[in-house]
Amino acid sequence: MEFAWPLMFLLLPLPWLVWKKVPAAPETKQTPIYLPNASQWQQTVEMVSTSNNQTTNTKLILIFLTLSWCLLVTALARPQWVGEPIALPTQGHDLLLAVDLSGSMDTEDMVYQRKRMNRLNTVKVVVREFLQERKGDRIGLVVFGDAAFIHTPITRDLDSVSKLLMEAQVEMAGPNTAIGDAIIKSTDVLRDQPEQARIMILLTDGQNTAGEIEPIPAAELAAKHGIKIYTIGIGADSMTQSGLLGFFNNTVNPSKDLDEESLKTIAEKTGGLYFRAKNPEQLQSIYTRINELEPIDQDDQFIHPRKEWFYWPLAFSLFLYLSAYLLKFFNLSNFVMRIKSSANLTTNKGGN
Repeated sequence: MEFAWPLMFLLLPLPWLVWKKVPAAPETKQTPIYLPNASQWQQTVEMVSTSNNQTTNTKLILIFLTLSWCLLVTALARPQWVGEPIALPTQGHDLLLAVDLSGSMDTEDMVYQRKRMNRLNTVKVVVREFLQERKGDRIGLVVFGDAAFIHTPITRDLDSVSKLLMEAQVEMAGPNTAIGDAIIKSTDVLRDQPEQARIMILLTDGQNTAGEIEPIPAAELAAKHGIKIYTIGIGADSMTQSGLLGFFNNTVNPSKDLDEESLKTIAEKTGGLYFRAKNPEQLQSIYTRINELEPIDQDDQFIHPRKEWFYWPLAFSLFLYLSAYLLKFFNLSNFVMRIKSSANLTTNKGGN
């Protein structure tokens, strides 16, 4: 067992310090007791007996309050049961996903399970399945539009990465596409990772239309830091647009703005690969291939399962405090004496 906040035990002498430092209430003078006759003597004996009972009761209350305070401080220190260490996987990837959230990602040219979906929702579904298989990996998320933002740092908590990706919306980072800024932002994150772990997956459906740096110089800077970039161009080659009243349908290329040449160059300069995803099935196969990357060795890490036990001392503390409160207003010794007196009175009546 361990205590999460052991410094709380410094509060143990607090009641004693208060008792020492806070001045006591002034004592009231008692009038002398006169014993002119036997009846008053009997009353005095009863008063002394009651005083002794009250002293016993006070001691018991003090013990209860002391134990209650000690248990309360113990609860504040948060006692925890610590289990045997569980080893975490020592092999895996460190990946950074850079996802385009520009306005064109709202184009509905993808069909997934017989349902037409826009590009971003298709990416969400495929990447979520991809993350569910990333045992032992550490993954981060960068989103970009007019600018690039770190949505989640590199972490083992892949559920949080998946949840935050699912909450991302088109144009959340602006309507344009800052591919160069996304590479620079990812480089800032990845350059502190182990050399073998500097892997970036860049997914976009367009060309660089915003940002402070062009994609190719950004890729050259990433290459100097040993970052390998896998680029994915998403979008169908053709899409049918309905004409007036269902007639005169028109077939267009929704991916005409996709800058494949730049994406290929980015991958080549950094030692990565370029992939083209025209439909959800191709996108899934791309992530399957990325999943086959050589895993890297990571430092041994362990977790210790913990279970909170603070509620046990807290419950006993409240019980003892309540008991002391009841004793203050309910003299146990007097109660016992009354029972004995009642029993004697009943016996005397029976004898008469």
